[in-house]
Amino acid sequence: MKDIGIPVKNKPKKECTDKNCPYHGSLKIRGRTFEGTVTSDKMDSSIVVSWPYTTSMPKYERLMRNNSRVTAHIPPCIHAKKGDKVRIAECRPISKNKSFVVIEKVE
Repeated sequence: MKDIGIPVKNKPKKECTDKNCPYHGSLKIRGRTFEGTVTSDKMDSSIVVSWPYTTSMPKYERLMRNNSRVTAHIPPCIHAKKGDKVRIAECRPISKNKSFVVIEKVE
């Protein structure tokens, strides 16, 4: 298992043969990292991760709650289901909509 350059507490214990795995394949991590909740895991080797953030509305002097939703690649060595908290990191574009990969499942 190679070092991905980001301190990770829960490294995968199982080996995989996925070329887009940051630990066992050739995918490099760069850019931003986010922690979010898995909202959908129905796709093959992909999940949808969302996380909340707030923005201010100056006209009404209030804060507005929003969600960001991103499609991320999940390697077979990391097991995450709907409702789990995961950490995702930016990588090169894997497909048209996927530019993030799951690096760990947060306990």
